[in-house]
Amino acid sequence: MRVLFLGTGGYHPNARRHTACVMLPEIGLVFDAGSSFFRVADHLMGNEVDIILSHAHLDHVCGLTYFLLPMATGEVNTVRVHATAPTIDAVKTHLFAEQLFPLLPYFKFCELTADAPVSLPNEFKLTHTPLEHPSGSNGFRLDCGDRSMAYITDTTVDGTYTEFIRGVDLLIHECQFGDDMAEWAGKTGHSHTTPVAELARDAGVGRLVLVHIDPQKTEDDPIGIETARAIFPHTIVAEDLLEIDF
Repeated sequence: MRVLFLGTGGYHPNARRHTACVMLPEIGLVFDAGSSFFRVADHLMGNEVDIILSHAHLDHVCGLTYFLLPMATGEVNTVRVHATAPTIDAVKTHLFAEQLFPLLPYFKFCELTADAPVSLPNEFKLTHTPLEHPSGSNGFRLDCGDRSMAYITDTTVDGTYTEFIRGVDLLIHECQFGDDMAEWAGKTGHSHTTPVAELARDAGVGRLVLVHIDPQKTEDDPIGIETARAIFPHTIVAEDLLEIDF
């Protein structure tokens, strides 16, 4: 199963990274719809798409407006958008307000509720958990047989979701800041290097891939990767268009 990192930056795009979007092409599953969402159409393997939104901040939903053309041309027949009721309301009311965007694509909006997993093909099971972040966010875990992954973005590491991600083969976790910006991580509801690496170690995950990188950081090592690897060796920083198997 391939995982494509279509957008690995946070807040706003820069020349190196677009904002949040991770795709599993074989099952038509997409986590978040940031500015990189325009890339989804190039990797479709079917005509149905399930979009899982962590929350309604613009760097995670703005790309929904880009999918009008693939739907209008018939390249995509069915698009299901899974999100909490407040996120769905924000998208419909604000992102697709008539003054901002003239036409709401024919999305099927599916509400994420506390005790209902998302139904996916091929026996995949998607569960979710609330995360601490201004206006709220959600983390997700995908299980199928002996394979598992988690997608955790826009939160401050606080120990409340350690058991939720325990033992996953692949942990995709936001790391907007290096440790030198720990104060800003707390102020903005984001994470920094050391707590994320400690979480991966303590939860016994297989691999850690860091995303949602500060757009002010365009260098090869924006978060202090050796600090992370000293705690959890199987750590990498994702780049746009990175492809891995899980």
